[in-house]
Amino acid sequence: MSRAFVVAGAVVLALLPGSGVGTAGQPCPTVSRVARSVSPGELVLLTVACTTPLQKIEVTAFGRSIPFYEAETPRAWQGLVGIDLNTKPGKHEVAIVGRAGSSTFTRTYTLAVAPKRFRTRQLTVPQQFVTPPESERARIEQEAKRVGAIIATITPVRLWEGPFVPPVPGPMISPFGTLSVLNGTPGSRHGGADFQAAEGTPIQAPAAGRVVLAADLYFSGRTVIIDHGLGLISLLAHLSEIRAREGAHVARGDEVGTVGSTGRVTGPHLHWTVRVVGARVDPLSLLAVLGPKGGRLPGAVACR
Repeated sequence: MSRAFVVAGAVVLALLPGSGVGTAGQPCPTVSRVARSVSPGELVLLTVACTTPLQKIEVTAFGRSIPFYEAETPRAWQGLVGIDLNTKPGKHEVAIVGRAGSSTFTRTYTLAVAPKRFRTRQLTVPQQFVTPPESERARIEQEAKRVGAIIATITPVRLWEGPFVPPVPGPMISPFGTLSVLNGTPGSRHGGADFQAAEGTPIQAPAAGRVVLAADLYFSGRTVIIDHGLGLISLLAHLSEIRAREGAHVARGDEVGTVGSTGRVTGPHLHWTVRVVGARVDPLSLLAVLGPKGGRLPGAVACR
């Protein structure tokens, strides 16, 4: 049995006692989720709560280990599950193993991923960004390895507190997941979202974290990557100026750079990529769930 309700555009599905799959004789936790939708590219906030304090919890979803942290709600833990852009529609199981009091429990929670259609866009860019010259191949490969290693690193602690905020005030102008056709050649799907902003507009950190990259890259131009902890990463690209230092800790709202048109672009804007334990997630989904009006919802799950 379940019940659903909507808070600030994010759908909350609370599992009532007896729903889901548990192990007989074990403490059966209440599991709930907050999500804008359950489809490729979306973020899901899972909450697991018990009648007794949780000492340990291990969660696996989409073949990835999902880090959990203590929620503001007593006796509850939360974790962020990213549904990658390439996830196939259908039922996907989330395996939950934990210890509450002196007992252990196992639980299977199902995410029914719905199909989603993405747009196609036609872009004209300098040809060297479609077919880079051989002289740049080593640089591109080195930069890809560096960024890949950053995304694969899971910082075991949560570095952010409170809601995430948009890095610039402008509207989104190029959606997440869009298929880019560059100079008539189909490329890859847009792994982030582009936001309208004039050259030189200050860019703020969407949440607290540690700056793990501040460099000029071939495709994304001047780029800042912020590690928010627990596998949650923000990449801010095409900056005209970087105002953050690698290794530095930033607070939500700190200026990390200014909007520009460096790298593979057609004009000034901000590109914001979000990764959650490696999964490609729409930044607008992150804001829907963890934004100022989003679904942290510490009171959404009643301990039973």
